[in-house]
This record gives sequence, C-alpha cells and structure tokens, in this order.
Amino acid sequence: MPALLITYDLNNEIRRPPIVKKIKDTWSWARLSESSYAVQTHLSPSQVFEQLRPLLDNNDNLYVITLKKPYSGWGPKDVNDWLERNLD
Repeated sequence: MPALLITYDLNNEIRRPPIVKKIKDTWSWARLSESSYAVQTHLSPSQVFEQLRPLLDNNDNLYVITLKKPYSGWGPKDVNDWLERNLD
C-alpha cells in the first residue's frame, strides 16, 4: 500500500485539532514534524486532499505527496521504523 506525505500550514490555529484527528483516526501514520505526517493508504493524493480540504480555511496550505524509497533523514526511532516498514 502506498505511503503519502501530508504537510500543512494553518493560519487559523484553532483548525489544527480537526486535521490531526482526521489523520490519526483514518490512516496508519507517523508524525514527521509539527505539521507533517506520513500516512499509509490505498487512496490517491487527490482523494486524501479532498477528505482534508473541508477542514481548511481559504488561507491555509495543504499538500499531499507520494512517498517512496529512497529517502534520507533522521528522527525518532519509531518514525524511522515506520518509514522503513511502509515506504515502497
């Protein structure tokens, strides 16, 4: 199953909890940074975007990008392990 990167920049911070809840309740995920998550899903980037779009204000930014190996980076062990298990 493909992995996707969801990254966002919210200008109205009261909207963050609904987006985070949707991500955590819907997909297998790893938090890469404060506003970036890797998720595993059979959905396309466009389909994931459409599920999250209603949670955004017009001045917010949101990108959904396909993730795959090779990648480079370092962070917490649980995130590194998740990436190793879930990236093609």
